[in-house]
Amino acid sequence: MGKPSRVNQTAVAGFLLLGLSERPEDQPLLFGIFLGMYLVTIMGNLLITLAISSDPHLHTPMYFFLANLSVADACFTSASIPKMLANIHTQNHTISYSGCLAQLYFLLMFGGLDNCILAVMAYDRYVAICQPLHFSTAMRPQLCALMLGICWVLTNCPALVHTLLLTRVAFCAHKAIPHFYCDPSALLKLACSDTRVNELMIITMGLMFLTAPLTLIILSYVHISWAVFGISSPGGRWKAFSTCGSHLTVVLLFYGSLMGVYLLPPSTHSAERESRAAILYTVIIPMLNPFIYSLRNRDMKKALGKLFGGGKIFFLP
Repeated sequence: MGKPSRVNQTAVAGFLLLGLSERPEDQPLLFGIFLGMYLVTIMGNLLITLAISSDPHLHTPMYFFLANLSVADACFTSASIPKMLANIHTQNHTISYSGCLAQLYFLLMFGGLDNCILAVMAYDRYVAICQPLHFSTAMRPQLCALMLGICWVLTNCPALVHTLLLTRVAFCAHKAIPHFYCDPSALLKLACSDTRVNELMIITMGLMFLTAPLTLIILSYVHISWAVFGISSPGGRWKAFSTCGSHLTVVLLFYGSLMGVYLLPPSTHSAERESRAAILYTVIIPMLNPFIYSLRNRDMKKALGKLFGGGKIFFLP
């Protein structure tokens, strides 16, 4: 057998995104479902951001980070779903080489930003519950803005480096990606050149944006648990834990879906399984976050009510 045909990266016209199904009869249903979920995601996260920014009572560190998480969620979903919807609508499943790299960069950046903000939110809850007397100093506005800026830098730089490294990769003539977006691992499987540096970058980013934030979250909640169980009043314990419930739910959903794919043995991996898991953490969880943070949060419900002129909206009891 001859060697796989190679094409220089400058000659790559684009890639073929196979999507979730290649059957024509499935396309209208997929388009309707994902268009609906995308619109709910954008509207929900936009409402959360507007409600927090317009209500002075919510100008606290917890809601400051929540507003930025909503922005990151909306951008994370927007990096992949609009292109997927356009491909389904036009029945043209190609994506340009530059478009693929741009999509990859934004997915890595906003996905990493989600992880970092979730970790910072856990730290905020740790300070509020375990060190309440130092909260105003430890979480002052300038420090919160600095932590958010660090999150942006920490996510932007590796995402940019990884994207630039991909421009050095030569791809084989077969350029079909069994995914609905430009997944970095799937792209490297199409390479006909040395990808060891790229694979090392993926491992490094995994350690930075999965292991490190998750470790900080776990440590924060270990200390929170010790502090809460030390409260003698059951009502006090419930009040302390209730401020963490929404965040903890989002963390479990987000990291649970990621671990369901990336921590399983390679022999259990399949393109279909990875695509389904990707739907969970790129579409469903960003769509659910506004509901998780608002349905059981009295302050958020009041802010949303004020945003609509004091009227009630359909999900507010």
